[in-house]
Amino acid sequence: MSDPSPPPGWTPRDPDTPPGEPQARRPREQPGHQPRQAGTPTGPGAPGKPGKPRKPGKKARRSRTGRRRLLPTWRLLAGGVLLVVLLLGGALVAGYLLVDIPPANAAATAQSNVYLYSDGSLIARDGEVNRVNVPLSQIPRTVREAVLAAEDRDFYSERAVDPKAMLRAAWNTATGKGTQSGSTITQQYVKNYYLGQEQTIKRKAKEFFIAIKLGREKSKDYILEGYLNTSYFGRNAYGIQAASQAYYGKDTDRLTTAEGAYLATLLNSPSAFDVVSHPQSRPRAVARWNYVLDGMVKKDWMPAAERAATRFPEPGKVRTAAGLSGQRGYLVEAVKDFIVERKVLDDKTLAEGGYRITTTIDRRRQNAFVEAVDVEMVGKLEPAKRKADRLVRAGGVSIDPATGKVVALYGGIDYTKQYVNNATRHDYQVASTFKPFVFAAAVENGSRTQDGRRITPQTVYNGDNKRRVVGTRIPYAPENEGQVSYGNITVNTATDLSVNTVFAQMVVDVGTDAVKETAVALGIPEDTPNFDSGPAMALGTMQASVLDMTQAYATLADHGRHTPHTFLEKITKGDGTLKLPDRNPAQAVSREAADTTTSMLISVVDNGTGTAALAAGHPAAGKTGTGELDRSAWFAAYTPDLVTVVSMMGQDPDTGTLQSLYGALGEPRIGGGGYPARIWAAYTKTALEGTDPLDFELDLQPGAVQPPPPPLLPPSESDTPPRTPGGRTPTPPQRPSRPTPPTPATGGQDQGGRTNGGQTDNGQTDGGRTDGGTTDGGEGQGGQTQGGQTNGGQTDGGTTAGDQGGTTAGTQGTDGATTEGPRPPPSAFLE
Repeated sequence: MSDPSPPPGWTPRDPDTPPGEPQARRPREQPGHQPRQAGTPTGPGAPGKPGKPRKPGKKARRSRTGRRRLLPTWRLLAGGVLLVVLLLGGALVAGYLLVDIPPANAAATAQSNVYLYSDGSLIARDGEVNRVNVPLSQIPRTVREAVLAAEDRDFYSERAVDPKAMLRAAWNTATGKGTQSGSTITQQYVKNYYLGQEQTIKRKAKEFFIAIKLGREKSKDYILEGYLNTSYFGRNAYGIQAASQAYYGKDTDRLTTAEGAYLATLLNSPSAFDVVSHPQSRPRAVARWNYVLDGMVKKDWMPAAERAATRFPEPGKVRTAAGLSGQRGYLVEAVKDFIVERKVLDDKTLAEGGYRITTTIDRRRQNAFVEAVDVEMVGKLEPAKRKADRLVRAGGVSIDPATGKVVALYGGIDYTKQYVNNATRHDYQVASTFKPFVFAAAVENGSRTQDGRRITPQTVYNGDNKRRVVGTRIPYAPENEGQVSYGNITVNTATDLSVNTVFAQMVVDVGTDAVKETAVALGIPEDTPNFDSGPAMALGTMQASVLDMTQAYATLADHGRHTPHTFLEKITKGDGTLKLPDRNPAQAVSREAADTTTSMLISVVDNGTGTAALAAGHPAAGKTGTGELDRSAWFAAYTPDLVTVVSMMGQDPDTGTLQSLYGALGEPRIGGGGYPARIWAAYTKTALEGTDPLDFELDLQPGAVQPPPPPLLPPSESDTPPRTPGGRTPTPPQRPSRPTPPTPATGGQDQGGRTNGGQTDNGQTDGGRTDGGTTDGGEGQGGQTQGGQTNGGQTDGGTTAGDQGGTTAGTQGTDGATTEGPRPPPSAFLE
């Protein structure tokens, strides 16, 4: 008889467990669980279950499942880090043992650079090495401390290298984020004397190991002396002794603390921080100079009281090499600046020399530009007789609009006499040459007047003097040149006569931000000094360079297509050729906006303030401008295939301050339609000699062209002349006379002037206005009048104005004739 089955839930006793000891609890069976068959061996020796018995109290290791199996264990990570450290340490040891301190590099005795015209002929050579080594004992302590405050304030207490800065610089170079220096003075000395200025990881690695070795083998004073004698300070000066002579005309042992701080400032950016050659960089240079002095105070190298009393030490004039006389120095400087600003080379690398630089300058056109300025302006200066002639400066740039190549540049009378490049400086207002950008923005944005009329060349604006601008919270009521009020005139006529009040209103109608955006798209740098959005910007208060303005007008000439300008055809060194910056053309504004603007500028040359440009013998479009207080006079114009901007400027040759041009060349006023326009015409005629005159091919906005007037009825059909809808008799087309300046009058005033080609706007002619009817006034000093207004016996003729603007005035007479009165003082506002 078999044993009865155990009752449910009963756990059988293990026969191997002694009586009285607790038995292991058997887990409850789960659904689907297969119970172990009787007789199946268990334990360490069981088949298919190899292993050793688990120790009491030790938990079994859980196996890694799922995504955790893909992650490395901490042991693997620790091993990897240890391996990297060992490899890095081995590389450092190997590098230290393998890299020796090399002999001085070729940069320690810099070569010359060669600058060539586009045809390969020589412009100039630069780079005669200007270096005189001096011992550290001849450099004043405060000057040394100024250099340390600028470049490496912990030089005497730190190690030879800064690994963090090295890694940061290497990363920026490798990822294309630009170069960034964080090197110690030891590293910089190694770069200057043993290696070179190229920014590569290989050079950085060599610099690292050489600096470590040098720091172990040489004293800090030795390294600092070498650094001060090899660093580049600008003005072709290598070493602090050469820099002291170049900037202050003295030896290093006579340098003051302030002068030493300025030389230390130059180490950061030698060319840009020269406040004489680049006056526009003065704020940045002075800020860096203050940083150096403040650092000296923080390090207790300079008392705070002495710091407060220190004033900026103005460096002396640039003493140029004889080989850079005439225009050669201006050309070389402009090309150098272009190379550095476009990051083709940095200034220190360029200063090493050995480069062969082929420029875009056309030798024939360059000579033509110089000749035009000499004949039309320089040859007429008499500084011994007229003090104002000492103030006269001129600058000009000529660009091929299809390619963006700068083909000619006039920087001044002589680089060895007038060292500031007038073609690239940024300290004169561009005046009314900015006005075309306002109109181009209006067309580009489909802008409308305050009362909803679309802005076209035929849109009528109020051109009264000191008319308050509507639509802006900024109170602004500009004066017209000569204080002339024009009444209602078209935009085309306002451009011909350069009427300030019209464009001040238009810039608000368009939107000042939109106008600035258009100007930048055309080629004006966004960081141009005084490029502020506001109603006054329409009158050209910004201070763009002649080169900048030529670039912008070249975009208009090329139907709104912007091609970045260039001075470079090719740069080679040895067998290698450097990559030049990409210059991809882009449509800055629509062709309609550019061409409609051009159509109005053609009228300025044909009928307005720029008629002197007709002497070039080629169809041209242009704009005149006269700066505030007559400190500058501009003419910016172009043919379909050549764009040129000419500017005359007033500057004191002794102090460098900007001055008015009143009385220069024997003229009461200097306007853009005078000497600048005549220089433009003479140059353009020669530059385009042998080429056929090209007409402009223009696509204009709708409404840009004034429809022809209706034909007059034959006398047999009507005895009375036809009238316009407003009740006015149409004025026959005629070419306006040249405007003359205004003069106050007693009694009656004849503001002689001009019509807009017979145009009638709602019954009102642009030449003048009558109440109840029109009369034909006499012809006054300022030009032919078309009608006038009679008020109590006073006759007001038409108005004349131009680049210099103004009215002629006379005394009241019964026949309407006028006599010339006294001339008013020159106005202080922009044309």
